[in-house]
Amino acid sequence: MTDDPALPANRHDLGRVFNEVAELYDRVRPGYPEELFADLVAVTGMDERSSVLEVGCGTGQATRSLAALGCSVTAVEPGADMAALARQRLADFRNVDVETSTFEEWDDRGRRFDVLVAASSWHWIDPSIGWQRAHDVLRQGAWMALIGNVVVRRAGEPEAYAETADLHERFCPGNPDWGHPPLEDDVLTTNDGWGLVDDPGGLFGPTIVRWYPTVQWFDGNGFADHLRSLSLYRKLDHDVREPLLDAIAERIRARMDDRASRRYLSVLRVGQRAD
Repeated sequence: MTDDPALPANRHDLGRVFNEVAELYDRVRPGYPEELFADLVAVTGMDERSSVLEVGCGTGQATRSLAALGCSVTAVEPGADMAALARQRLADFRNVDVETSTFEEWDDRGRRFDVLVAASSWHWIDPSIGWQRAHDVLRQGAWMALIGNVVVRRAGEPEAYAETADLHERFCPGNPDWGHPPLEDDVLTTNDGWGLVDDPGGLFGPTIVRWYPTVQWFDGNGFADHLRSLSLYRKLDHDVREPLLDAIAERIRARMDDRASRRYLSVLRVGQRAD
């Protein structure tokens, strides 16, 4: 359900993993198409009177789109530097409050919400706690929405991972997480459930799933910077990660005319709270 499925051994390491590159994360990570938020509004009926809880807001990329809808947004983010940057980026919105905490340990102070949104973050939440907490902090008839970006490829299209597979194997041999992204057409057939996260059981009703194709373009250095923002690369030792990413940047310059795409399917998965 996300472009960044590699987890540290301890999920609470999330703050450390991304906190140390908050500015880079904000600059290179893809956002989400406005059509996705229009569909979120259409499905949930949310408006300026709605209260929204965002879990794992990062630097506020999805939060900005939620705030622009005029609803009240409470955003929870475990990384102190990420949360600080989100507050800075969202300073013009008076309808947003960013609180620094993990969702599992967050003090809801009895507040209840109309919609819970998690954008590329729910896979970091302990499923033994998260789904029940989501159910508990939502009002009767409220909605749960998972948003993400799935990296995909198209047959016959130049693809950076294919061009750099030998470099990955040279610098970090045997890593099972390396590999080609799935084909776009194959991903589009996966329209059931909540994606790659654990299922909530009977806590939420059937999901509504929508897909939105998008693409980012990078030069070699930009692509390397993008990879620096991913947990799969963050968890590598510095002395392995940096030579690998330097080699990837040079390969893109030499073999791909210094132009590499990262193709996504943004996805919206929405389900109503079961009462």
